[in-house]
Amino acid sequence: MESIVILGNGAFPTEPYPLFLLDSAEAVVCCDGALEKWLAHNPEAQPVAVVGDLDSLPQALQEQFADILVHETEQETNDQTKALRWVLREHPEVEEIVFLGATGLREDHTIGNLGLLMDYPRQFPLDGRKLSMVSDFGTFFVVTDSCDLHLGEGRSISLFSADNSLQLTSEGLEWPLDTVVFDAWWKATLNRTTTPIISLHFNHPAPLLIMVD
Repeated sequence: MESIVILGNGAFPTEPYPLFLLDSAEAVVCCDGALEKWLAHNPEAQPVAVVGDLDSLPQALQEQFADILVHETEQETNDQTKALRWVLREHPEVEEIVFLGATGLREDHTIGNLGLLMDYPRQFPLDGRKLSMVSDFGTFFVVTDSCDLHLGEGRSISLFSADNSLQLTSEGLEWPLDTVVFDAWWKATLNRTTTPIISLHFNHPAPLLIMVD
């Protein structure tokens, strides 16, 4: 299996691109009550697993999908992380994991899930796997070292880091990053690509969360 979608219990996607990712997915893992939302969109939905503490999944659906429930009671992590952990354990061959429904509805969940996405390269041995989070408004992904990104010209882009020792130089952005000190999340937001390929040069490896429109 090359790719898996992890569907969260946030705002269910409504735009064509995230819906395409969901409807064409090789396999879908639902975080708890996300299953109910997916079934409302597609009554024939068949996840490969439903992972979480099951506090938001109706009893009738727990009984209907009992054979694929993965009941995780520990509270040290959230359902998104539990689902990712299950995917990496049960499908080590997967090459790409896309998170949908991970944002919206509650700002605290949105911020937490984005922070987790930035931290997953440190939590798990990803071994080159691609992780991204897609909403109706854009795509988030993480890079951890110097790279060239083929994003296209004229795209909105924001960059976030929790490492205030990180120093970046950039090529292909309307506002270069050379003087940015990453001591607040807003510091490198609301930028724009000016070339089809942008280059980022890190002074040391560190997780960098990127959002493009």
